[in-house]
Amino acid sequence: MTTPINTRLLGSGGKGLRIHDLVKAPANTPWAVAKQQSWDASEPATVYTTPEVRWDSEPCSAVTVILRTKGCHWWWSSGCTFCGYFNDTRDDVSNDDLHAQWAHALEKFDDFADHDMVKVYTSGSLLEDREIPVAFQETVLADCARLGKELVVESRCEQLTEEKLAWATSVNPHFTVAIGLEAYDDEVLRFHVNKGFTTSSWERAVDQLQAFNLRVKTYLMFKPPFMSEADALDHSINWIDAVADRSDEISVNPMNIQRGTVIDRLHRHNEYRPPWLWSLVSMIKQSHALIHAEPTRPRTRLIVHPTAGGKIRGSHNCGSCDSEVVAAIERYAVSADLMEFEGLDCDCRSVWEAELRNDRALPVPLGVSKPRRGQAIDILRSP
Repeated sequence: MTTPINTRLLGSGGKGLRIHDLVKAPANTPWAVAKQQSWDASEPATVYTTPEVRWDSEPCSAVTVILRTKGCHWWWSSGCTFCGYFNDTRDDVSNDDLHAQWAHALEKFDDFADHDMVKVYTSGSLLEDREIPVAFQETVLADCARLGKELVVESRCEQLTEEKLAWATSVNPHFTVAIGLEAYDDEVLRFHVNKGFTTSSWERAVDQLQAFNLRVKTYLMFKPPFMSEADALDHSINWIDAVADRSDEISVNPMNIQRGTVIDRLHRHNEYRPPWLWSLVSMIKQSHALIHAEPTRPRTRLIVHPTAGGKIRGSHNCGSCDSEVVAAIERYAVSADLMEFEGLDCDCRSVWEAELRNDRALPVPLGVSKPRRGQAIDILRSP
């Protein structure tokens, strides 16, 4: 019996399917929809605390509130190649549900009494009216202003219009907007990330934020899909340098594999490996020199948090040194001190160095990365 072909191959006579449709198709299956609807819309996806640094460089504690929302409007029409935040969304989340989630977070941490900073993430943009009811936007802005908390929200570039920011700053005149730029390179934004905007869009958004005296936090992606390890390291240092003077903070997000995304498919087919932790250490050391050229007046603050660090689907090394290297990177995000990396070493470092040399010497566009863990025979047997 012949197994039917689920995808239309080139030359088979039918119109080829877009990768967009192939990746998103599982999200519309009955089991996926049932799982999505099983989430409690009255409770946030998660609420937790982390060490942070305030706008005045003083250390503090931050509460991160990840709300369960309708998700990102860009995902509805297309979506970034790496973003799996749609997995935590519900299509029917209402204004009342969002207020219940916010009340849950306030109650859990006693109106954030012991925390100077509040980060509110929505798997999209807080200031996007198609995703978040205006009444709830106002609640978050007003509550953080009333409680005297430093607020951080996320937004895509297109939401940051003069009209929107004039309204938002009338409610809360001082907050930080984090923009997922991902790469300061239009080719990477289009073909690697599918971001849906350009570097010029980011420049205009920053102009608007600075006109309203709002702080700018820029997200960059380390090793987006279809990029080798060496290219990722070299590009990221250049991108940090390019955006440093227009960003109050730069947060470099090392790639982690999220379910149901384009990069998830690549990873499952052994066509992509998350970055080495050693690459992140090298990036930090080289970028530190650019940022702190004048030690008493750094150009910006560099933050690196390896989500799923040390795990196979996140930034990792050989397994034996991962926890120590991740801890050092996390400490640097608060201390900005290169002494955090003193004494770090492992036998796998030479393997990483060899991979970088090969990436730069061999004409292999996606790099020569190999699995860092497990027996070779088991890897060859895997589907």
